Amino acid sequence: MRVLLQRVAEASVTIEGREKSRIGRGFLLLLGIEREDEIADVAWLVGKVLSLRVFEDADGKMNLSLPEVGGEVLVVSQFTLHARVKKGTRPSFERAARPEQAVPLYEHFLDTIAAELGAPVASGEFGAKMQVALINDGPVTLWLDSRNRE
Repeated sequence: MRVLLQRVAEASVTIEGREKSRIGRGFLLLLGIEREDEIADVAWLVGKVLSLRVFEDADGKMNLSLPEVGGEVLVVSQFTLHARVKKGTRPSFERAARPEQAVPLYEHFLDTIAAELGAPVASGEFGAKMQVALINDGPVTLWLDSRNRE
């Protein structure tokens, strides 16, 4: 399971011309689920996301976590995070989980992060064509991978 985390001043998702979700200060999480992923990957990623100290304290140092600053979360499913581009010029998505596996894990991720945060979590719509808008704050962008826990 992969997350591309972006610290944002604001972010939104629009589907078919209608805004579905919008957040202010917080994290935009692009979430990719692969065939080998399971519940344990959700737990690790949620724990890591909510404990990352990437917001400035009173001294201007990145020392505060999302819950400490009352930040919001927007989660968008993104199977393309598991693209392979080793051969040729057309990406292969064979490692991405099929919807019958990915949807329950995506929904579990949403439920888990909302429960741990103690606040509602905004989301896109699994499988929909979405337009994602954001103002990256910093910019701060981090890559988290439950299979490569660096």
